[in-house]
Amino acid sequence: MTTEDYILSHIDPEPQHLAALNRHTQLHHLYGHQCSGHYQGRLLSMISHMTRPKRIIELGCFTGYSTLCLAEGLAQDGELHTIEINDEDADELTERFADDPRIHLHIGDAQQLLTQIPGNWDLAFIDANKRHYCEYLNLLIPRMAPNGIILADNTLWGGKITDPNASDAQTDGIRRFNDMIASRPELQVIILPIRDGLTIIRPTH
Repeated sequence: MTTEDYILSHIDPEPQHLAALNRHTQLHHLYGHQCSGHYQGRLLSMISHMTRPKRIIELGCFTGYSTLCLAEGLAQDGELHTIEINDEDADELTERFADDPRIHLHIGDAQQLLTQIPGNWDLAFIDANKRHYCEYLNLLIPRMAPNGIILADNTLWGGKITDPNASDAQTDGIRRFNDMIASRPELQVIILPIRDGLTIIRPTH
């Protein structure tokens, strides 16, 4: 038994509808490994339950697994706005979110749409184009509610960020992001080595 298998057998079980979505993603979508999955999904759900957000923004939802996890802790009168650039998945995502009127799907570029959707976010999840993580963060910070929390996925990027020979655009984007948040004293930052790295950021002023 691996360490991850042990962890999965000792945390909250994966809800049946999410297990089915994970399997569907692996079978029918390229890059199925991008799905948050059981381990990270339960963490997203717990953070959402702990913060009880009224307004959530998600940048990049892929097949909607992380969206549904974040919605688990959303206030009953809350709103979750999720942005996905891949318009080919729009119909599938619309159907998937149809049972929860609190979830609002936006198809398009995250940088453009962030300036159009009213802010005051209690919880934000960054999981879109890695090249633009710095730009996303700079747009989000002034739009966060007091004590708001920002989550950023893939911040260890499969270990490539510590590989001096890795210099592709996405790796460089994550490196710039990690360096930027580490250099800003107004941000409280912790990186969790879960899956591909999950960073929790709390603007302090």
